[in-house]
Amino acid sequence: MILDVKKIKIAVMVPEENLEDVRIAMCEAGCGHIGNYTHCTMATKITGTFMGNDKTNQYIGSKNVIESRKEIKLEALCSIENAEAVLAAIRRAHPYEESGIDIYPMIDEEDLRK
Repeated sequence: MILDVKKIKIAVMVPEENLEDVRIAMCEAGCGHIGNYTHCTMATKITGTFMGNDKTNQYIGSKNVIESRKEIKLEALCSIENAEAVLAAIRRAHPYEESGIDIYPMIDEEDLRK
């Protein structure tokens, strides 16, 4: 079986108060398309942890202290062609100095039949 990845799923962890800004930025940059629908996303409540060092410019929390924050994991499908624009849009809209972004390759059902 040879798989040709044409879509990815982008997941980003976002503070709840910034969810809509990041969601709109992602979708306006070209992700979240499923058939005739646009702005298709999934949002799951999570708890994120982090500890910034002396060089950080943190949006929340204190340097050198392990922080725990309620966040939203925002996910959307994206074509490979739009991926760079979507990632750039996330970074512009996201409040964190280092936004947690995961990228997963997606396969189509037709690829399973080959």
